[in-house]
Amino acid sequence: MLTRAGLTPGITTERAIPPGVQVLEPMRLALPRVHEFTGTARRLLALLAISATAGPVLWIRPAWIPDTLNPEGVIRFADPARLLILTAKRAEDLLWSAEEALRAGACPVVVADLLAPPGLTPVRRLHLAAETGAAEGDHAPLGLLLTPGTGGAPGIESRWSLEPRHRGDRSVWDLHRLRARRDPPRNWRLRTKARKGATRPEIVSEPQPD
Repeated sequence: MLTRAGLTPGITTERAIPPGVQVLEPMRLALPRVHEFTGTARRLLALLAISATAGPVLWIRPAWIPDTLNPEGVIRFADPARLLILTAKRAEDLLWSAEEALRAGACPVVVADLLAPPGLTPVRRLHLAAETGAAEGDHAPLGLLLTPGTGGAPGIESRWSLEPRHRGDRSVWDLHRLRARRDPPRNWRLRTKARKGATRPEIVSEPQPD
């Protein structure tokens, strides 16, 4: 290991990179942690994260909201057969269910479709639950909080926004890294790229001015 004068031998100045899920070339989500997705296309962003993992996915949503996932739309980006949909009857059950699922470590991905960003204490509880799931369960779980508007949950590992910018028959989105513990805010343009013989389009990214 390289050392420099004045540094203790065997100690490097580089921080260890935690395990994570490489969703897109610029987008890596640390495990076992909780991340926030915002923007009009936040559910699509969750599907892209799901497609970068394997195994069952628990998707928690409010029972009183009519909008739900359409398998015909999901299949373009992820396998709908992997999704286990849990409909919560009360708002407080959304975070409770997510916490219990992360603590169990039975699913590699837990998605909570929320009505508003949670506070700091619930987010901390979710992080602790994910760490317990990684230590005692079958997976180091990835927690995804989907929040309307620009989000704003305190204490999350990272916050991302996805907004559609479609042009004619071209599918285009703007991806924004709004917050991350290890990286500065940054913007990318995403577009689909057809792959010969593939059932799903490839998503490619291009850096945009910050």
